[in-house]
Amino acid sequence: MLSHDQIWEALDRLAERHELTPSGLARRAGLDPTSFNKSKRLSADGRLRWPSTESIAKVLDATGASMEQFMAFMRPDAGSEQQEGAFPQRGGSIPLLGFAQAGAGGFFDDGGFPAGQGWDVVEFPAAPAQKSGVYALEVQGESMMPLYRDGDVLIVEPGAQVRRNDRVVVRTNEGEVMAKVLLRQSPRSIELMSLNPEHPNRILELSDVAWIARIIWASQ
Repeated sequence: MLSHDQIWEALDRLAERHELTPSGLARRAGLDPTSFNKSKRLSADGRLRWPSTESIAKVLDATGASMEQFMAFMRPDAGSEQQEGAFPQRGGSIPLLGFAQAGAGGFFDDGGFPAGQGWDVVEFPAAPAQKSGVYALEVQGESMMPLYRDGDVLIVEPGAQVRRNDRVVVRTNEGEVMAKVLLRQSPRSIELMSLNPEHPNRILELSDVAWIARIIWASQ
């Protein structure tokens, strides 16, 4: 039988895997940010309060985790063991996907972190430490010349703070994926410079952007 502590521990570990606080996990799932706070796990008279099955279902949907993965987080050694179906982090291994496939649905969660099936694996030249969301995209075609060539691999860190002049990968709500240089970001829009001078710069409304992630390394 599952215990109260095991259920909450699994939610905490799932949040940690996505580099979120319990409040951040609740917010990503569309719940009240205080839903998973430690103060909410006991009632005023000391009775145990359990997360609802609806809340857990929303969390799994928001993070792309399966019920099997969630159950595995309840094991005492779950924090240090690679779970079945999760992306491999053996040494410097990280998930790899082609740019052409990145625009299709099912490969990313709402935060731009890798999810679902169909990813390959590439060896990162240095261990990705605790950044479990780091992944790689393979350049396909000549649209990013002369900076990136066909076959180059870009290492991307979703959730990292992006600044002016950072090289970034952007995915729109329409499924368009592009690598650009961030020129300017306002509360309503972002301005992107194309890597290839033959392609125009882009200005996108933030409401049209699904996610933006920083490029932290490229093979060349």
